[in-house]
Amino acid sequence: MIKSDTIIAVKDVEKSSKWYQSLLACKSIHGGSEFDVLVDENNEVIISLHKWSEHEHPTMIDENITAGNGLILYFRTDTMDAIRANADSIDCTIEEDIHLNPNSNKRQFCLRDLDGYYLIISEFHNYLG
Repeated sequence: MIKSDTIIAVKDVEKSSKWYQSLLACKSIHGGSEFDVLVDENNEVIISLHKWSEHEHPTMIDENITAGNGLILYFRTDTMDAIRANADSIDCTIEEDIHLNPNSNKRQFCLRDLDGYYLIISEFHNYLG
C-alpha cells in the first residue's frame, strides 16, 4: 500500500492548525509550534502543517515565495455542507461558492487558507477509471 500524507509550510502552525480544525472538524494528534498532524474521526491523516524555515527542508526555506504555487489541496468529504457553514463562521476567503463540477458531477466550493493555499472542498466521490 502507498499513502500520501500532504505537508504544507505555514507561517504559524498553531494558528493554522486551529483554522483547519475549525473548518474541517478534525483534530490534532501532534501539536506544537513547528509541526502538527491533523486527522479525521477515524484517525486518518488529513494534512500536516510545518513551520516555514524549520528543519532545513529545501522546499520550505523561503517563506517569501508564493505559498502553494502549482498546488491544489483537494478534499473529498461527505460533510461538504457542514464545512461550507464552518467556512462562514471563521470568515474564510471564498474563491468560488458551491457549484456543480462538470467533470466529477459533484458539488464543490473553493477557498483560501490563512497562508493563501487554494482548497477545493468537494462532495465525496470515488474516481472512476
